[in-house]
Amino acid sequence: MAMARHNKPSLMIYGGSIKGGSNLGKPVNISTCFEAHGALMYGKITEADLDGIVKNACPGAGACGGMYTANTMATGIEAMGLTLPGSSTTPAESPAKMRECLRAAEAIKICLEKDIKPRDLITKESLENALVSTMVMCGSTNSVLHYLAIAHSADIHDFTLDDFQRVANKVPVLADLKPSGKYMVADLVDIGGFPAVLKFLIHAGLINGDIPTVTGKTLKENVWGAPSLDPSQDMIRPLSNPIRETGHIRILRGNLAPGGAVAKITGKEGRKFTGKAMVFDKEDDLNAKIFNGGIDPNENTVLCVRYEGPKGGPGMPEQLKSSGALMGAGLRNVALITDGRYSGASHGFIVGHIVPEAAVGGPIAILQDGDMVTIDAETNSLSMDVSEEEIAARLSKWKAPRMKVNRGALAKYAYLVGDASHGAVLDMF
Repeated sequence: MAMARHNKPSLMIYGGSIKGGSNLGKPVNISTCFEAHGALMYGKITEADLDGIVKNACPGAGACGGMYTANTMATGIEAMGLTLPGSSTTPAESPAKMRECLRAAEAIKICLEKDIKPRDLITKESLENALVSTMVMCGSTNSVLHYLAIAHSADIHDFTLDDFQRVANKVPVLADLKPSGKYMVADLVDIGGFPAVLKFLIHAGLINGDIPTVTGKTLKENVWGAPSLDPSQDMIRPLSNPIRETGHIRILRGNLAPGGAVAKITGKEGRKFTGKAMVFDKEDDLNAKIFNGGIDPNENTVLCVRYEGPKGGPGMPEQLKSSGALMGAGLRNVALITDGRYSGASHGFIVGHIVPEAAVGGPIAILQDGDMVTIDAETNSLSMDVSEEEIAARLSKWKAPRMKVNRGALAKYAYLVGDASHGAVLDMF
């Protein structure tokens, strides 16, 4: 975003991913800790088990190791041509990451000589590459906010929330990566890193290899020498055997989200869920309920956290404790919905970014305990079984709560920020 705003020759150097941890011979990572906490609360593991996981989950430096938000954005930005080849999957502590830092000087020189500026590279076509990358790699829902905000910073006005669903309809999930899969992002180095993946996707016609990049070459030229994916590896599935035939990120609409919502549904948890609403006005209240064993494992429940959106949060604070704890506790009868956002490490039946948010009087503000809620990834809908007349009656009685912050920069942010369906950006004029 900063590169797009100042629009001077620039490139991004990604800090790199962390290595996977190991505890008692089993792979662990940051999300394992949150899931283990939930497992402890429901009596599935001991304090000693949790302690071992926490001590071994993060064995060194680097971004969270699955296809969480950082790695999602790094692969997407590499697919946009804004980094050197391999930046997104070169581990943080590897000698190759130091060599990348040294090679950056040569690339910046080329950008200066050829006057290659960020807005020459951040285009509708390169953003499309980023969306394809996110679907193929089973990336984070946070990418929706970030790509929309990047487009806004680059004054690309024909890139919208609907583009995500359009791409999801035609692009499969191929990467078996955590949080819902088997491998860590650092493992991709063993099969040639992200350049090998890009080479495969360009050959398959899913990625546009003709876009320009910071090297002065096209994306296709950048990955020409990358190894081809070995058919015997199972980190990146062939097109003939996808993990999911279409994208896992779904844009939902309905009487609970007339302005849109974002779901992350791989298909492993099913594609439709209906349950009774249990409503919370802040994430801490939900966490307390979960950790006190207050969720019935025998009844389908849709847990709703509201007033956590761009204005209500303010700033959409990341939610991971609740989703991680539910997975660790083995509560597969539960879905989560919110006008806030989730960590990229979250998985399960989750929906975020509900628009309009509760703080501005969106329908989520008048959802009540016991209302039946349906999440449908086939029809891309999010609805409550409440009539239009009843919704209107409830909204007529709703009163906006006092803002959590009433002075300073954060209060100004809450006053000026737009909705999540447009990237939660500030439009001051």
